[in-house]
Amino acid sequence: MPIIDTARDYADRDAAIVINSYTTVLRRPRVPHEVFATYWRDVHGPLCSRIPGLGWYVQTHLNREQDAHLWPTIDGIAPFDDYVLDGGVEIGFASAEDQSTFNDACAILFADEQNMFAATVAYALPQGSRTLVDRVPDPIPNGDDGLDHLHVHFGARDADARGFDEFMTRFAETLAADPAVLKVRLHLPDRYDNAKPAPPAPNVDHAVPPERRSVAILEIVFATPMTRRDFYASDTFQRTLEDQQAHIGHVTAFAVSGVYTYVRDGQLTVAGLRGSRPAQLIERLGAANQVADDARHLLFTGRLDD
Repeated sequence: MPIIDTARDYADRDAAIVINSYTTVLRRPRVPHEVFATYWRDVHGPLCSRIPGLGWYVQTHLNREQDAHLWPTIDGIAPFDDYVLDGGVEIGFASAEDQSTFNDACAILFADEQNMFAATVAYALPQGSRTLVDRVPDPIPNGDDGLDHLHVHFGARDADARGFDEFMTRFAETLAADPAVLKVRLHLPDRYDNAKPAPPAPNVDHAVPPERRSVAILEIVFATPMTRRDFYASDTFQRTLEDQQAHIGHVTAFAVSGVYTYVRDGQLTVAGLRGSRPAQLIERLGAANQVADDARHLLFTGRLDD
């Protein structure tokens, strides 16, 4: 578990990503989870990482087996029907020009999705996402850090998208102000349009039911599950219940099994260069030669000379 200094806040380090997307992913039903996770981390991940224009690429893997007390049951707010996920992906850019460069080159990426994904839905965040607080020091996580990570998906109660976004912003700010909460990152995407399926990956489902067209996603981190339970029982959280009931129609929380960073600030991480598991081995053995300039040059060009 990382050492947390509650006096430090690293939220500003995410501000360079001004355009973002959040993609939900569901694995193909006959692909075993370990095969899926390995392929996503170590085959698909490095492929995506090398597409030009990319400024930010993070895979969040979700745990289907952990659902106890992830989010309180609140009268009038229902879970999304038949909503199972294996992960969420952030793909972000420093500019519209970079995004255009990526889009022009990413057909090779989308063609790979059918090998492991049954469904992917890319929610567009043209104004980016917002990190309200982040006390976790590692800027490029590659695994399970021992903290209690959640992704919570909310569906709007009615068609008032602006009111929903304003409430979710206030709600996220309330969470971020409490010292029990180590990280809050808020995604408020545009309304999803089934007539314009995204991403355009062949042989993969991209449709959503009506209740998942206007959504918000909160990434929330606590030190432990007990800290989370205590926070939900606190006056701070309990005072939000009436407003939650007024603005939220559906909510489903997902436990995070690992966070894997492949590109940050336009630069490949070791996971982006070599794959997530090889990066873990390189770090564990202190194999500095594997990430030296000559090794990078060889990997990218197939040559030792310039």
